[in-house]
Amino acid sequence: MKAVLCKAYGPPESLVVEDVASPEPGPGEVVVSVKAASVNFPDVLIIQNKYQFKPTLPFSPGSEVAGVVKAIGDGVTTARPGDRVMAFTTYGAFAEEVKTEARRLLPLPPGMDFASAAAFGLTYATSDHALRDRGQLAAGETLLVLGAAGGVGLAAIEIGKALGARAIAAASTEDKLAVCRDHGADETINYTTDDLRERIKALTDGRGVDVVYDPVGGSYSEPALRSLAWRGRLLVVGFAAGDIPKIPLNLTLLKGCSIVGVFWGEFTRREPQRFSESMQQLGRWYAEGKLKPHVSQTYPLDRAADALTAMANRQVKGKVVLTV
Repeated sequence: MKAVLCKAYGPPESLVVEDVASPEPGPGEVVVSVKAASVNFPDVLIIQNKYQFKPTLPFSPGSEVAGVVKAIGDGVTTARPGDRVMAFTTYGAFAEEVKTEARRLLPLPPGMDFASAAAFGLTYATSDHALRDRGQLAAGETLLVLGAAGGVGLAAIEIGKALGARAIAAASTEDKLAVCRDHGADETINYTTDDLRERIKALTDGRGVDVVYDPVGGSYSEPALRSLAWRGRLLVVGFAAGDIPKIPLNLTLLKGCSIVGVFWGEFTRREPQRFSESMQQLGRWYAEGKLKPHVSQTYPLDRAADALTAMANRQVKGKVVLTV
């Protein structure tokens, strides 16, 4: 089978596509024939040895996949060959076949195509865990989404609206903000032309926002924290800007607010029942038409480096997907 390989840590252009042996499932494992694999920001980090998971070289990046079960290992009772599934793999999905634990599989919701399925799980599950579990976002509250045109950002907007919140989307260009409006954003903020804090004040009549969804970090986190309302929550989702901000902790005292960490991968491992309940809720919202994965572009497997470069350069709206 063909696989995209990281043989030495480096930028996307250092990846190669080679023939490798097909994986064989061990006890509790399955092999999935890949139909689509989405590109996520952690994939950019993992090939540069900047991610918390550090697989042994060589390895294939790719943490989110949709396809058909090819083979199952001993003891697997929850899947069988031919099942249409999505899976979370941490790495390994940029290949024609991938091996993963059976517990990481989820059936495709009825009517969902493979590209949408590959773009669905990680982004929506991360945002659902962040907003409902960690952020306790409630109907009538105001949500600010930073990096709102990315995959997790658009998911956060849609989930916020499903919960009855008012959603303010912040992004860097007008075409990105147009996508945010298409996915339900009530108001928008352009980083490049608007002062973030002043725009938030204007949109909230000086009250501030209740929840900030922050997958960006860098220079945006502190002004967003300063823009929280009393008892607000800043959700730390990631650091797509590259820099991990250092926050003056007196701000949390003055606003009675919280800085809340969101580590979805560890959540799935430690709290599998709550993760299952989250995915069931997302499936219901999808069936009701409230969630609509935005796949802005697809690439063939041998152009994985181009897809990762677009992600690294923040040129992606929604999700990009590799097709096999």
